[in-house]
Amino acid sequence: MIWEYTLIGFVLGIVIGAIAMRFGNHKLRQQKNLQYELEKSKAELDAYREELTSHFARSAELLDNMANDYRQLYQHIAKSSNSLLPDRNVENNSFPYPLTAAETNNDQILAKMQPRDYPESASSLLRSTPFSRK
Repeated sequence: MIWEYTLIGFVLGIVIGAIAMRFGNHKLRQQKNLQYELEKSKAELDAYREELTSHFARSAELLDNMANDYRQLYQHIAKSSNSLLPDRNVENNSFPYPLTAAETNNDQILAKMQPRDYPESASSLLRSTPFSRK
């Protein structure tokens, strides 16, 4: 009979100890709180990344629309300049680069044109001077 009481006491001790460890362990609670915060942070990061991706996709779309509108505006003004001022020579024409229909959809044509603020000749740093070695 003593063995039975000992065995019952041992099993009850294990159960009571497990319950006490489960509810009384601060590290376990802290670990669960950290796990919850980690999952919450991951969800917020994923939402932020998705928002950022959609923002840049929309920005790219708007920039593409703006480039298309710029091409159309430039082509319209260049065509109008040539038709309204036919007697102006190329040097005095404000739009010396008329776009053809094939070039309208080409993004590289505008990149090849020299900006209006660049000088026509080389700067003094790049010109050869009488004192420079050859």
